[in-house]
Amino acid sequence: MKRLLVLVAVVTSFMLAGCMGEVRTYTDSGQTIDIGVNQEFVIALGSNPTTGYSWQESYDKNMVELVEKTYEPGKEAKQGIVGAGGVEYFRLKTLKTGETEITLVYKRPGEEETIAQKVFKVNIK
Repeated sequence: MKRLLVLVAVVTSFMLAGCMGEVRTYTDSGQTIDIGVNQEFVIALGSNPTTGYSWQESYDKNMVELVEKTYEPGKEAKQGIVGAGGVEYFRLKTLKTGETEITLVYKRPGEEETIAQKVFKVNIK
């Protein structure tokens, strides 16, 4: 009986994990992200905060919600190499159907000058 309960618990956890689906990660600007309402996705962009630059996000808050913004140091940065960068992650959630854009600009906070700009089109079904 105990083995049966363990088996049922394991199978149930795998089924629930499959229902949740995986969160897709996007790295190429200019692409269209097709996604459903109340779904999450991640935009991942190379970054090096030791230079003072970071990605500044801009989007329609009625269409998309920023769930979490994180930075993960790269392998070289973890090894203590000075000036090494990593990746900034933007975890976003769709709020309602429609089309919108997410613009990310690589610049220092408070400065007008930008090094790069990435635009992602989002089609929420």
